[in-house]
Amino acid sequence: MSPVTKEDVLRALGQVVVPEDGKDVVESGLIDGVAIKDGNVHVSMTAGDTEAAKALEPLRQAAQRAVAAMAGVTSATVILTAERPRPAAAKPEPAPAGRPAVPGIRHMVAVGSGKGGVGKSTTAVNLAMALAQLGQRVGLLDADIYGPSLPRMMGITGKPKTQDGKKLLPMEAFGVKVMSMGFLIDEDAPMIWRGPMVQSALQQMLGDVLWGELDVLVIDLPPGTGDAQLTMAQRVPLSGAVIVSTPQDIALLDARKAINMFRKVDVPVLGVVENMAYYCCPNCGHRAEIFGHGGARATAERYETAFLGEIPLTLEIRETSDAGTPIVVSAPESAQAAAYRSVGEAVGVALSGRKAKPFPRIVYA
Repeated sequence: MSPVTKEDVLRALGQVVVPEDGKDVVESGLIDGVAIKDGNVHVSMTAGDTEAAKALEPLRQAAQRAVAAMAGVTSATVILTAERPRPAAAKPEPAPAGRPAVPGIRHMVAVGSGKGGVGKSTTAVNLAMALAQLGQRVGLLDADIYGPSLPRMMGITGKPKTQDGKKLLPMEAFGVKVMSMGFLIDEDAPMIWRGPMVQSALQQMLGDVLWGELDVLVIDLPPGTGDAQLTMAQRVPLSGAVIVSTPQDIALLDARKAINMFRKVDVPVLGVVENMAYYCCPNCGHRAEIFGHGGARATAERYETAFLGEIPLTLEIRETSDAGTPIVVSAPESAQAAAYRSVGEAVGVALSGRKAKPFPRIVYA
């Protein structure tokens, strides 16, 4: 049996008619995207707003039944996306005095979290890949001194070289320049450093690296609000910070601390990402909100910052990260990659100072 293709799915959806205009869902422009992997089909349908999404629920169910009935389809999930207005992302403020700019780097964006284990580094890597796919010149700095993981997640081995014996050339993968303490030490070596050593190392990885011309340098911070975070916030001209959290209350408590830390040192918070927002079974399509859902969105609203989007909990994201092939580049047509690109687009809008488009909210039955 031949594998199911996007064209096959669109033909099946062509049998689902919109009662109001007599056209099928494809002709009506309701189909926003189709992702297929190993017989598991994910389709997104676009509605104008949340009220329209409710009215289209019977049509969504009919579309899901049509796809599920196809030969070779293991599972079928059709979701409705509805635009929901959110506050425009804050325009980055000029860097306060005492934060010298790094030549050639237009914007520096810190990716932080209040606690570990929320997928901050995975988000930072895929955000960098998404920005690169959107046409930006991107660098990625691993500021997680105590647990540098970017070499493994980016699939980079070896040590950086130098042209003049003074400054290092960054490593590169997937068109993104990368620097990490992990390139300079053994992967299993513990980093037992005090605060001043951490501060010195971070400043050297910024100032003693030939980054060249970059539109955005994404900085993966260690979790928490300690020396490394304060060094970056107080001594580096950050254009803004992205906060990553999972939906459960304990993680959100620490995420709020991270928001407040950046604001106290005059770094704009560009928004909040909800990671591991939900899990969809690849076999039956059942959705489970393992860690709860919506907590990061509520936190963003409470602190009057942007909600940048939600990332699902999937095996593919974990596998591609462990393999050194971030999902945005290894599976660019997947729903997971699309979610990261939505976050990248929102960050790009915030950095440009343009009015942000509403983030499409995913509505499940």
